[in-house]
This record gives sequence, C-alpha cells and structure tokens, in this order.
Amino acid sequence: MATTGIRGWLAAGLASLLVTGCGADAGLDQHGRKVTAESLADQWLIINYWAPWCAPCRKEIPQLNQLSRELDDRTQILGVNFDGLQGQALLDASRQMGIEFRVLAEDPAARFGLPERKILPVTFIIGPDGELREQLLGEQTADGLRAKLSALREVH
Repeated sequence: MATTGIRGWLAAGLASLLVTGCGADAGLDQHGRKVTAESLADQWLIINYWAPWCAPCRKEIPQLNQLSRELDDRTQILGVNFDGLQGQALLDASRQMGIEFRVLAEDPAARFGLPERKILPVTFIIGPDGELREQLLGEQTADGLRAKLSALREVH
C-alpha cells in the first residue's frame, strides 16, 4: 500500500514536471546561444517584457542594464521581446534598445505560469523555486527592483 502511494506521488511529480517543462532548456538567447535549464535553476529571475515601439521600455532598459551589472550570481535579468522577434531580428532589436542582459528568443510564460501580458513594460520576479513572486506593471528603476528583490528574499 505504501509503495503504491509513493509510486502515485512520483508519477504525479513527474507529470507535473513534464507539463511545466521546468527541466527543459529555455531555447536560445538573442545571440543564438542555448539557455540551459541549469543556468536558470535556483536563481532569482527578473523577467522583463519589452518592445522597441514602447517608450517606457526604452527608458527602463538603461536601469535594467545597470542592475544586471550589480546582481550577484544567484540573480539574473532576462528580457523577452513582446512581439516575438526571432533570430537576427531579435538581435537587431536588442542592439537598437541597448540591451546588455540576456534576451530569450522563446517566451517563458508557460514555463513559469506567467499571466497574460497586455501592458508594456511588465516585469515578473520569479523565485529560485520557479514560482512567480511579483508582477510589476510599468517602467521600473534599478533602485525599485533592488528594493523589491531584497524584500522578497527576506520573506522567502
């Protein structure tokens, strides 16, 4: 009886991993480099959705660049192009925006269970356990994100 319970629990856990894709790599970045599951594991992730036509996005990118240079090795910023650009178009748009951090070519929304994005910019903070901790609408600053991340780390 105990063995059946353990098997059921393991099967449910495996099914959950397969559905969410947490163990799978996250595709490529704007430079065509693989984004491995290991590079995202046990990390605080700041995921920012942007587009070149979004004026507040253009204003917050320098703030995100500044923050990305200051972060420890347990935290990283990931950009996601709202328009779903791929390949050279994604690289060109990232350069045009002056983005210095990694931009994912594939939208990680399903991977992390992120809500639908209707407003730009929008930023999500994901905990090391892969759970959504915060959704921030509108333009963010390095100081504001640093404070929010610090507060979330104290709680979790």
